[in-house]
Amino acid sequence: MNADTVKPQKEPEYVVIESGKTTFKDLYTKEDWMAIWMGFLLLIIGLLIYLPRPPEKAAEIPKYNAVMKEEAAKAPFKTIEWHNASSSKRGISAMDEDYGKAIKNFMAAPSAWTSNPLEAVYRNKEAADALNAPAKESFDKAKEAEAAALALAGTAQAAAAAASFKDAALNDNADKAIKAWQDAKGKTSKAKTKASHKPYNRVPYLIGLCIIFGVFFGIGKAVMGQPFGKFFIGFFAVFFIAIIAYMAETQALMKYWGFGFPLWAIIFGLLISNTIGTPKWMQPAVATEYYIKTGLVLLGAEILFGKILAIGKPGIFIAWICTPITLILTYWFGQKIIKMPSKTLNITISADMSVCGVSAAIATAAACRAKKEELTLAIGLSMVFTAICMVGQPAIAKLVGMPEILAGAWMGSTIDSTGAVAAAGAFLGQKALFVAATIKMIQNILIGVTAFCVAVYWCAKVDCAPGQQVSWWEIWYRFPKFVIGFVIASIIFSIIDQNMGKDMSNVMIGQGVLKGFTSLAREWFFALAFTSIGLETNFKEFGPYFKGGKPITLYVFGQSFQLLFTLLMAYIMFYIIFPEITAAI
Repeated sequence: MNADTVKPQKEPEYVVIESGKTTFKDLYTKEDWMAIWMGFLLLIIGLLIYLPRPPEKAAEIPKYNAVMKEEAAKAPFKTIEWHNASSSKRGISAMDEDYGKAIKNFMAAPSAWTSNPLEAVYRNKEAADALNAPAKESFDKAKEAEAAALALAGTAQAAAAAASFKDAALNDNADKAIKAWQDAKGKTSKAKTKASHKPYNRVPYLIGLCIIFGVFFGIGKAVMGQPFGKFFIGFFAVFFIAIIAYMAETQALMKYWGFGFPLWAIIFGLLISNTIGTPKWMQPAVATEYYIKTGLVLLGAEILFGKILAIGKPGIFIAWICTPITLILTYWFGQKIIKMPSKTLNITISADMSVCGVSAAIATAAACRAKKEELTLAIGLSMVFTAICMVGQPAIAKLVGMPEILAGAWMGSTIDSTGAVAAAGAFLGQKALFVAATIKMIQNILIGVTAFCVAVYWCAKVDCAPGQQVSWWEIWYRFPKFVIGFVIASIIFSIIDQNMGKDMSNVMIGQGVLKGFTSLAREWFFALAFTSIGLETNFKEFGPYFKGGKPITLYVFGQSFQLLFTLLMAYIMFYIIFPEITAAI
């Protein structure tokens, strides 16, 4: 054939997919934007409540810092005086002020109970005294043990001081004695808590909280063009089920095994939706994403860059290397090895398991438009494995003698729920708790990154047919807008944190605005969301997704890989590459 007769190939023609642009009206009629405004409103309220009212004891922080600095320069170990100053400083908290206690008491979840569920919301003086009586004896013994340990520590420290802290053996003996005193002090604190039961009646507070939250979310619904009255009526039922879920969590045995309110909220909701069916009058208040998105905006404020930098490069490497590798590998395994028919279920489970559990699952499901049944299944698997890991990982770490910092890094990056991470870390000690919670916080940043990447990938590869080209507006359309609120909240509160200084920020922001107000609200919003998931899900819809047990296989594979890979990475980062950071923790 003559080259002159060859017809040049035409460039492929593309059809541009574009779902629409954000209009001003979207900013108050779309759920994602409403979640941002409502989350910001609560954060502003929290700042207005706490920031103008610093505790009087906050003025003593410079004095405690001076003591700690002086003692650190004097001895090669943390002295008794150093620990006393540190303890006094940690005890300064805005939420321990009268107004902070009132807010915390009003927003508190049901209390712990053993055999009588009513104890979760009501306890009279006789019942409180009956609980305190046996615990008081243990408390008295713990105080005596602490006093004895302090005396031994004082003697050992005096001997080291007499040698001008130049005798290594005496210094080591003093350090061990002081640590033993700190352990005894911790046991006294726990014994005191068990002997400090007070009478209470949470019923009026729960009713008041229900009304306030109902009005709060109802106004948002009204602004979006939905009936306030219908939502408000149905909300009472949803809130009541959330209370029952909290009560199930606080039962002694369930609390021990780590079966938290998210799992119970889903179970109770499923029992209703799959038996009598969710009543029509309740359905307007069954709003899973509305509650969870507002809660996730609040979660953003808890991610403070200062705390992230405090743990340094090891934590960042662990969270930002292990997590995406696990996510991508798990998705590949689901598609290429076990051949899961639903890509949206595959990526939702992968994000849920590898990033940070429910929060990541919600954002990822929105980005890839997963079905509600797929989201529910992913969350259900997460809840089960979270309970197993929360109990199993600290037990394994203790059994093999794993260092606290290594165990904390391992658990912080592999246990899905932030609350479960804190509980598991606390089981091993303060260092494990600090490292685990901080790494989980670093990992939580990836919620927004994951959602954006999934939105781009789904538009460009999964939902894009041959001959089509996806516009950036389609990616923007799919991207979960509430993630913007999550990121902005993190940036704003990180700036406030930096400007206030580490100590005052901890007193006013960490132990005030966040822990004393917005975190309490967020937990309630999550409980409402999980309840709604159960109420809008039918067991019959799960059948196709469980075919061949592929979702469970995927989760087991991903979690197993993550456990081994993260442990290896944590050891390399904390003990080989950055040992100086580990020594300073």
